[in-house]
Amino acid sequence: MKKAVFPGSFDPITLGHVDIINRALPLFDEITIAIGTNAAKKYMFSLEERISFIKETFQNQPKISVTSYQGLTINYCKENNIDFILRGLRNPADFEFEKAIAQTNRKLAGIETVFLLTGADTSFISSSIVRDILRHNGDVSSLVPPAVVKK
Repeated sequence: MKKAVFPGSFDPITLGHVDIINRALPLFDEITIAIGTNAAKKYMFSLEERISFIKETFQNQPKISVTSYQGLTINYCKENNIDFILRGLRNPADFEFEKAIAQTNRKLAGIETVFLLTGADTSFISSSIVRDILRHNGDVSSLVPPAVVKK
């Protein structure tokens, strides 16, 4: 069984994330969307809200589960018998950053990272941009799934 984890803060989940997850579904038997927690980081949305957004967005997709974790992603993978880390790439800067992490993960734990390029229509979206728009009472309905818009 091919299992992957898609780690991130998902603060909030965006249509870019949704695009990557939907396109990864045919590649894996199970995908766990794992929200990493960092006590030192200030989030706009609570962990419960972020989990709720993701669960509502993928409520009809039995291959997807949602959880949270602390610590290294490779340790989460080992504890849950997951062999692949799924990551989305928007631009060359993302690739350079993610490549170093992927190579380290493979060296330390033998876990492969699978990269998918974001679609052209979502490649400009980031959670930080969405948060900035929200802070200024802007409309993010074209950037995030309906579960986030409702909040």
